[in-house]
Order: sequence, then structure tokens, then C-alpha cells
Amino acid sequence: MKPVKTGVIGCGAISDIYLQNMINRFGTLEVAACSAKHRENAEKKAAQYGIRAADTAEMLADPEVEMIVVLTPAPSHYELVRQSLLAGKHVYLEKPLGTELSQAKDMIALAKSKGLLLASAPETFMGSAVQTARKALDAGKIGEITSFHIVANRDLTMLASIFNFLRLPGGGICYDYGVYYLTALCSLLGPMEKVYAQVGNHRRIRKNIFPGSPEFGREYIYDNESQVNAVLTAKSGVAGTFSLNGDSAAADQAVFTIHGTKGILRLGDTNQFGGDVAFMPNDYKHPEWETLDAVSPLSENCRGIGAADLARCIRQGGKPFASAEMACHVLDIVEKIIESGAGGTVRMTETLFERPAPFDNWQQLMKE
Repeated sequence: MKPVKTGVIGCGAISDIYLQNMINRFGTLEVAACSAKHRENAEKKAAQYGIRAADTAEMLADPEVEMIVVLTPAPSHYELVRQSLLAGKHVYLEKPLGTELSQAKDMIALAKSKGLLLASAPETFMGSAVQTARKALDAGKIGEITSFHIVANRDLTMLASIFNFLRLPGGGICYDYGVYYLTALCSLLGPMEKVYAQVGNHRRIRKNIFPGSPEFGREYIYDNESQVNAVLTAKSGVAGTFSLNGDSAAADQAVFTIHGTKGILRLGDTNQFGGDVAFMPNDYKHPEWETLDAVSPLSENCRGIGAADLARCIRQGGKPFASAEMACHVLDIVEKIIESGAGGTVRMTETLFERPAPFDNWQQLMKE
């Protein structure tokens, strides 16, 4: 398969793992150029990875570049995706798919009207952990699914001290962090239909606590959500809880469990690609956890695999696993969580998506 010539917009912290993987691991991609808001950042990355630095407009005008990977902060996503699609490029986008549901819907409609493919992170659900859980669920290992529960934490004060983009729209605990768990949830159980939530911001004025920051010790404004507690009901009727705390310990901790009539499935942190997946049977005598065999070796940081899969679709046809429709639905859930938290009412989602098949063709994407 001829690799898809790809341009990257955005040369911030996340770009390194993308560039490393897209250049060295995935055979469906040929990274040609990168651009950034500040030209010097693009030139540094280009020199580091042996690619070409370019202005964004120049890259979009290049007829050889077929696909654009957007790795910029959330507020810029909508305009950059529109520009790329209007330039005739397929697009892979870092999460979230816009900061507003209307933006996501517009992106999808524009891509369809142009006959182009659009896909979006997070692609962590394509990793070994979620796919191992998917295999167990499809095999009926836990029987009829009766509930799910997700709890995750992090220290937003520290992270927003390091990364200014977390203070911008789309940088809150749900938009920036919760989408990993919601994407995993939706890929396993399908679309969510009903949302009821409490949402808060523990402290609007925070102090920079990162010693390496030039703002160390200074106060900054944090207007995004830092805590979420929600009840979500899937279209299938299965309900569960979703709890995020951005005012907790620095080391991310997460527990993701799915309960059924025959037992319990326990995933780890679906913000990661790997981690053990365990099963406890409904056994009164021997209720012990059993670690399931991983279905793939995709356990380390595989960022870029969603873009590699999109490139496969460009060449061979088919629907990207990290589909824009699923990313749109996840954004829909997040928006309804925020609305429910503000109004104290149950909110219904507006979008649906086709649950992706198990991700079992990953070997086609890898370099030999």
C-alpha cells in the first residue's frame, strides 16, 4: 500500500510522540511536513525528525499532501479542520472534536460534502486494554451487562500550571480528560442517551505550583470545570456512573468497571493504551480476579495509530475506527454533562454513531 503523504499542524508537547510513531512505526503514513503558529517551533521539529517545515497555508496548498493531522489546542480545531477540508485534505484531529457540538456537526457535514474522511482522537480505545475488554464482552463473559462505573482523578492545578492550554475553552476535566473514558465506554457499550450531572469548579483563582514555570507562585484564572459527577444511561438502557475529580492527587488514578449477571470486568486507566483487564466471576465460593490475556501488543503509547488507520481507509476504503461520528457523540455527552450541571436537569443527547467493530487489523498499519 502506498503511504499517505501527511502534514502535521501543531508542534507542541504532544507532537513528539505523534511524529515518532507516525514516522517510525506506521507504514501507512509518510510524514512530509509540519507547521506551527510560531515558525521557529516548526523548524525545530522538522530538523529533529528529518521533515520539512512549512507555513500552514503552504502545506494546505501542496497537492502532494493528502492528509492533515491537527495537534493544536482545542479552540483552534474548528477553523483548522475547516481550512484543511476546504483545501481537499483528509483530516485526523487530536481531541476534542471542537469545543462546541455545533462545530463538530459542521465539520462532519463539510467532510461528507467534500467526499473526505475525518477522524479524531482519542484513539486509546484501539489499544490492548479496551480491545481485550471488548472481546470479553462480545463473548458474553460477564453475561447481561447491568451497570458500569468510572472514577478518575488528577491534579489540574499542577497541570494547568505547566500547560496553559488547559486554561482555555476545552481544557476542563471533562473536555480534556473525561473524553478518554467516554470514548472507551461508547466503544464498548454504544451511544449514551440520557445524562444527569453535577459539575463544579473547586477554585477559579489558582496559584502556579510548577517550579519550572516562569509564572511560578503567581495566580491564574481557571474557568473550566474541575469536578464532574454524572449518571449516564446508554441507548441500550444500561446505566452507570461517571466521576472525575481534577482537584486530587497528581498521579492519575482510575477505575473502570462493567458489571454483569455472570461477573465483573475491571479495566485500568483508559487514558492509556494498555493495562491489565481482569474478570471476577459470579462465584460465591471463589470470587477471585483473573487477569485476561491481552488481544494485542498495543499497550504502550501508540498515538498516531488512529491517523495510520485513517490512511488505510484513504487507500482501501472503509470507515476509520476513530470515527468523527463517535468523537462527535462523545462531545455531545460532555456538552450535556455541562448543561445538566448548570441547570440541574436531565439532558438527552442529540447524536448517534455506529459502534466500531473490534480493532483486529492493526498489523496492516505497522512497518515491517
